[in-house]
Amino acid sequence: MNFKTVFRAPQVQGVLAVILSTYLDFALKTTRWTFENRAPADLAVAGPKGIIGCFWHGRIPLGPACRAVLAHKPRKVIISMSPDGEFIARAMARLSFDSIRGSSSRKDDSANAKGGAGAMMESVRFLRSGGVVAITPDGPRGPAEQMAAGAVALAKVSGAPVFLFGLHARPGFRLNSWDRTLFPLPFGRGAVVFDGPLYVPRDADDAAMEATRLDWQTRLTAANARAEAVLG
Repeated sequence: MNFKTVFRAPQVQGVLAVILSTYLDFALKTTRWTFENRAPADLAVAGPKGIIGCFWHGRIPLGPACRAVLAHKPRKVIISMSPDGEFIARAMARLSFDSIRGSSSRKDDSANAKGGAGAMMESVRFLRSGGVVAITPDGPRGPAEQMAAGAVALAKVSGAPVFLFGLHARPGFRLNSWDRTLFPLPFGRGAVVFDGPLYVPRDADDAAMEATRLDWQTRLTAANARAEAVLG
C-alpha cells in the first residue's frame, strides 16, 4: 500500500482534516490582520445579493481570514472532486466554509467538465439565495496564478459582484507544491487586500470575457503583491 492510498483513506483524511483545521484556526486567530479597501466588501455583504470571491489556490490556508468580513452571509468554496479535494473540503468545513464540489478549469477532462457544470448550477443557485461563493481560479491543477474562465463565466451567468482577495501572512512557510501553498505561523501578521466590486455584463461576448479574464488575473496578482507590501 503506497502513501497516496493511505492518505486517501476516509479515516486518515478525517483525522488529518481535524489536525489541519485546528492548526489553521489557531494560527489565523492569533494573526494580527490588516484589511485594505474593505468598505466596498462590507457594503456588499450588508446587501441581499450573493457575492463571488476569488483568491489564488496557493492562498487557500489564508482564505478563512475573510470570515471576519463575510460573517453575516452563508458561504461556500468550490473545491475539486478529486480525492485530495475531499481532504481540503473536510478541513474547510471545519473552518466554516462548506463546499461545492467541482471545477471547470480543465475542459479537456470530461469527468471534471461534468463536475464543473454541476458546480456552476449549484453556485448560481447559492448566489441567488444571497450566499458567498469562493473560487480559486487557478485550481485545482494550475498553472499557478493563471486564471481559468470559470469565475468570469459564473459572474456573467449570476450577475453577482466579484471581489478579488489578495492574501499574505508573515511569518509563514510554503509547501514544495505546484502552487507553493502558503501557511501562516501563529502570532504573526496578515493582510487582506480587496479589489471590487467587479461585474461581467450579461451580453458580454467571447472577446469581452477573455479580456475580463486577463484583467482579473492581473488585478488579483496585484492585490496579492499589495498584501505582501502591506506587511513589508
